[in-house]
Amino acid sequence: MYAVLAGIVGSVLALISRVQVERQRGRSAVAAELPAGRLIVISNHTSYADGLLLALVCRRHGRSLRLLATAGVFKAPVIGSLARKLGFISVDRGASTASTSLDRAAEALAEGEAIGLFPEGRLTRNPQKWPERAKTGAVRLALRTDTPIVPVAMEGAHRVTGGGLATVLTNIIRRPKVRTRVGRPIDVRSLIDLSPGVEATPDQVRAAADIVMERLIDLIEELRGESAPDPIGVPRETHEPTRSSQ
Repeated sequence: MYAVLAGIVGSVLALISRVQVERQRGRSAVAAELPAGRLIVISNHTSYADGLLLALVCRRHGRSLRLLATAGVFKAPVIGSLARKLGFISVDRGASTASTSLDRAAEALAEGEAIGLFPEGRLTRNPQKWPERAKTGAVRLALRTDTPIVPVAMEGAHRVTGGGLATVLTNIIRRPKVRTRVGRPIDVRSLIDLSPGVEATPDQVRAAADIVMERLIDLIEELRGESAPDPIGVPRETHEPTRSSQ
């Protein structure tokens, strides 16, 4: 079913965008970057189409991706239905049940699946579409399951659905380009010199999340040919008022 739906989604996205996967690498290099077995894929988040775009990119690299997506995605017309059928995992941000999404992701990883998520936890609020500083969910999941993280940068996704239905219809004619770049797998334990079986401290988890996000931002800088305003992501407080409960 995933293969059939992925083909349908790919055809629909092809009508409104041009997704470009790097061509300079051979199949052996692609296999090294998206290895078999359990895998966590992360990406930057600029549009509501990102989940389907990321799934399509990974499919072109030979892996079927199950994505962690906010509950709102599943309520969206068409996209929500496709997300459910593709096996995406719902995340209720701020709810007491939010942690169960990581449990479901861990179960999928134990079965050798590839899980995708956006470490920012929401669409970036930065006007120039640079990533915000990452939350720690991806790193905590990687440490919990001893799974490598692969960063996948996307540039141009915000032009696919950013203006709503009018933009989607216009894109059938202009088909904006979405460029992608896949990074090398990251062993989080090695990143912070943590021995097997040893639990990371909160400071180590935070440091690892920043380093992993820096690797992703490096790829985005390469695609855009620009330097990011912050190497580990723009501060969330810059674009979101601080809440008294946080």
